[in-house]
Amino acid sequence: MHTPCHLKLHRKMKLLLAVIVLINSSSVFAEPDVSAILAASDQARGGALPGIVWEIKLISRDGAKVEEPQRLAIKAINQSSVATTLEPIRFKGARLLQLDHAMWLTKPGLSKPIPISARQRMSGQASNGDIAATNYAADYVANISSTAMLDGELCYVLELTAKTKRSTYDRIRYWVSVKRGVGINAEFYSLSGKLLKSARFSYDNVIRYEGKIIPFISKMTITDALINAETTMEFSDVKVQKLSASEFDLGQLQ
Repeated sequence: MHTPCHLKLHRKMKLLLAVIVLINSSSVFAEPDVSAILAASDQARGGALPGIVWEIKLISRDGAKVEEPQRLAIKAINQSSVATTLEPIRFKGARLLQLDHAMWLTKPGLSKPIPISARQRMSGQASNGDIAATNYAADYVANISSTAMLDGELCYVLELTAKTKRSTYDRIRYWVSVKRGVGINAEFYSLSGKLLKSARFSYDNVIRYEGKIIPFISKMTITDALINAETTMEFSDVKVQKLSASEFDLGQLQ
């Protein structure tokens, strides 16, 4: 027969055991590291690498009109990139330089680079460059808002908020595959909450870095939410390559 003291001790032991189980369960189901998730997804699009080069075939549609295809050579490192036009021939040699949040355009015949304003960066090739840029971990504060299924994949749905007013987009909603660690969908919003563009991503390329094989973006489809326009970018000849700072020197852009 249990005495009242024994019963009290028994209840205390059960309570202590329940607390231990709860603590252990909490550690198992701890909140994912959103910074690590975002950094990994950046790497699959060129971020956090010593340098990367690739080519892009770019096709744009504005309403029923399909623009002439373009072919660009890209070099990027950290928050710097330069895109050089290879085709069409009449635009060959035109360059778009991005340093942090600033952009300049130059082409044969211009005496000096032309700065690209924030408003100009909202459309055309400049905007595509911003979406293709992979500095989300550096440029945005990230939170996991939920998980959701997309194209049969479980995804973290990240809410990215710009750290400064210099970012082209004030907010990005970003779907990152839980299994693959790559971003597969994004929505780009203005400060007022208006949807400006959306993008879908495919990863059929691979790169090798520090002994690892990393999936790398192969196709990006950007849809304008304000006008009937769409741009498709196909990535090829991707290589991790150490790049010199002089590659991104504004004074050497001509």
